[in-house]
Amino acid sequence: MRVHVIHAHPVETSFNRALYGAAIEGLKSAGHEVDALNLYDEGFSPVLTREERLNYHDVPGNLTPAIKPYADRLQAADALVVVHPVWNYGYPAILKGYFDRVFVPGVSFIMEGGGDRGRLVPCLTNIKKVAFVTTYGGNRWRTFVMGDPPRRIAMRWGWATFRTRPKYLALYDMNNVSPAGLEGFLGTVRSELARF
Repeated sequence: MRVHVIHAHPVETSFNRALYGAAIEGLKSAGHEVDALNLYDEGFSPVLTREERLNYHDVPGNLTPAIKPYADRLQAADALVVVHPVWNYGYPAILKGYFDRVFVPGVSFIMEGGGDRGRLVPCLTNIKKVAFVTTYGGNRWRTFVMGDPPRRIAMRWGWATFRTRPKYLALYDMNNVSPAGLEGFLGTVRSELARF
């Protein structure tokens, strides 16, 4: 299976970067082909341009030369894994920008009936499995009280976009987790994705 792994953390020595590595290791140990994309290393710009917004519904003209290679990689994948931290109860800006710029009409959905009206029909039927691997600074209780927006969005958006229930691997309160606990979560990520 070809698995597109997307990572969104700017620090190469971070625990989140170690999770990215663990995800790739787990997938490769199971014989999957991995297409790894580190958004920061790639220099991905999260800013939706004026041209992209004006041409948003113009399929396939909405795929600028800057975005088409990312769309091609997504459309070539059989599965998707997104590794990211949760910051301020949301996705890092670079990841949100990736979703805004790449998950456009003609790539992730079409509007049946054309234009910007009609019924939304998912297009990424090539992706059969989805996983999110993430870390939170907040503990589970505080995050629950806030509604845990990243989990809720990942699960609902994942179902709406791919028609599959995503796997959600989250480490809460990570700054207060012991070194053994951090190692344990790395092991969980490796083993869960080895069974992906």
